[in-house]
Amino acid sequence: METTSTQGPAKVAVVTGSESGMGRATAAVLARQGFDVGITWFLDEAEAERTAEEVRGHGRRAEVRPLDLSRLPGAEDVVDEFADVFGRLDVLVNAAGINRKASFTEMAFDDFRHVLSVDLEGPFLLSQRAARHMIDQGDGGRIINITSVHEHTPLPSATAYNTAKHGLGGLTKSMALELAAYGITANAVAPGLIATPMSGMADVDVHTVSRPALPVPRPGDAREVASLIAWLASDAAAYTTGQSFVVDGGFTIANPQFTTTNFGAGEADA
Repeated sequence: METTSTQGPAKVAVVTGSESGMGRATAAVLARQGFDVGITWFLDEAEAERTAEEVRGHGRRAEVRPLDLSRLPGAEDVVDEFADVFGRLDVLVNAAGINRKASFTEMAFDDFRHVLSVDLEGPFLLSQRAARHMIDQGDGGRIINITSVHEHTPLPSATAYNTAKHGLGGLTKSMALELAAYGITANAVAPGLIATPMSGMADVDVHTVSRPALPVPRPGDAREVASLIAWLASDAAAYTTGQSFVVDGGFTIANPQFTTTNFGAGEADA
């Protein structure tokens, strides 16, 4: 579905996993910055359409497509679909992600492989397609991967998740190195505990939730992550690449014990 923009010519951003949470917040803030937005969903098309309405409410164009990153290769074709319908592609935000909790010795191989498919292999293929479009356009671009604070410090009982997010951080650096010559930057944003459906805190006022082990003793708001993503997508960030920006309320500097009671067990990561 689409609308006609009421503003001038727009750049185009594709945000995966934008039916809710950080993906939705990112789509909205990019629309406010003048981007038309490609929105993907996995579980709930109606929620993706809600995101699209937010984008349209800012006078920008929105397109909605399903995306199942467990079906690889093939799912990455959605990047080509968006580029075709919008006529260009300037920004890719890889926000879709999952977790499967189990101890290392009990982690099932199928679960391990499924998490890596969605959280690492999917972003690799989507970014590869996006980079090709950006190179062909000849005027640069932005690739932003939503990793996790656990890109930098592991979460117990999350072997697959830790592996995928560490890998996505490495992939980000590799892309930055190879794509800089084309004016394409690649950066990671590493959220800590964020109030999203994945954390069981959808539509929660973060200032009413206590996380005393964190220096900022509350969860983050998805918009606090989206604002950083929006800057990385902007022209102002043209000299910033290959970096991982942690948004975690001070978790990594405080290094609290990893328990569900005092942190949330990484449940809100992208």
